[in-house]
Amino acid sequence: MSDWMAVEAIIRQRDREAQAASIAKLSSGSSIDSQAYKLYSQDSTISNDVFEDDEGNHETSRGRKKDSVDSSTESPEFIQGINHTVELPKGLSVSSGPDKIDEGIGSSCSTYDRDSVDYAGRLSVNDKEPGDENENKKIKRSHEMINIDRQATVDEEDEEDQRDQEISACMNEQETLAVEPMDRNPSPESTQGCDYDTKLLDNYGLNLHRIDKDVARCDRNYPYFTPINLEKLRNIMCTYVWEHMEVGYVQGMCDLAAPLLVILDDEAKTYSCFCQLMKRMSQNFPHGGAMDTHFANMRSLIQILDSEMFELMHQNGDYTHFYFCYRWFLLDFKRELLYEDVFSVWETIWTARPLASEHFVLFIALALVEYYRDIILDNSMDFTDIIKFFNEMAERHDAKAVLKRARELVFELQSLIENK
Repeated sequence: MSDWMAVEAIIRQRDREAQAASIAKLSSGSSIDSQAYKLYSQDSTISNDVFEDDEGNHETSRGRKKDSVDSSTESPEFIQGINHTVELPKGLSVSSGPDKIDEGIGSSCSTYDRDSVDYAGRLSVNDKEPGDENENKKIKRSHEMINIDRQATVDEEDEEDQRDQEISACMNEQETLAVEPMDRNPSPESTQGCDYDTKLLDNYGLNLHRIDKDVARCDRNYPYFTPINLEKLRNIMCTYVWEHMEVGYVQGMCDLAAPLLVILDDEAKTYSCFCQLMKRMSQNFPHGGAMDTHFANMRSLIQILDSEMFELMHQNGDYTHFYFCYRWFLLDFKRELLYEDVFSVWETIWTARPLASEHFVLFIALALVEYYRDIILDNSMDFTDIIKFFNEMAERHDAKAVLKRARELVFELQSLIENK
């Protein structure tokens, strides 16, 4: 048991690593978006267009053509001085909040003397001319707005950096998560020095998924199956699959182990009995060929013991293939009967092997059909009708009457063989 628990721990860790890789892949896309946003924010707050003052030329900024020096925006002096000066983007109108400056920066600068414009393309707020208080107020206002925008951009960048750090922390936490603690700790002998094949891990991981899905819904209405007992049932299934990887887990195996666990209430004893039961029942699952043999024997039995029923089945869509009996044979009628009746039917099947017939399940199946013989004949049921009928009758059958009829059918066949 410790072996498959060690493998399960490895599989769980692989799942966590795969999940962490998926998170990393998703978060990488968000970090790219944040970088693009930062670049966009910088472009929106610091213009690449600045005026270059040309000596000997006293033209105003409104009439001047674009002669911008991009390198001036990248100079450290410009970045350091941005808190004290207003950049002059060419032809740009500054509007922020409820107050708007309708005139462009260039038009407002046209009233200033060229000495007020330095060679870095910046306008000093302190250089004023008498009588231009309104214009200076506008410049100060624009200076304040640009500083506000710049501070808002810095705050947004800080938020982006904080978000990236949170994502990175989450990724690191996912990657460094240890295997979740389990009550069933694997032994050191099973975890040390073992190099499990990837194919084995994938195969067993798939079986674990099937087991978890099937155990959770197995006999959920029966009071015995509390979470603790469902965990016992899961341990039995996982151990069996680990010891029989060539068989694996198939839906329905839980149904065969559940009644044994209810009676024995012990994992080890239930597992031992389940292994013995599966020596016969495993051939009924898809990897075995016993199911086709059951269908063929049923066809022969009903043709011999009830020719009228056989003719009806043959005429109404020919369902003498007896596919409607598939679940009966797969689970030894476990889902057809009440839980209390399952125990008596199973014991009868086991004891009949050395006493009456090792194929007593065939006579129980034929007895179910014969028990409702009149209803089937009177309604001329076809294949769809008979499937629907027996699905609706699940857990409503009289188990004692069916077993009695099955014994009678055995005696009838024995008499036919003796008198032949």
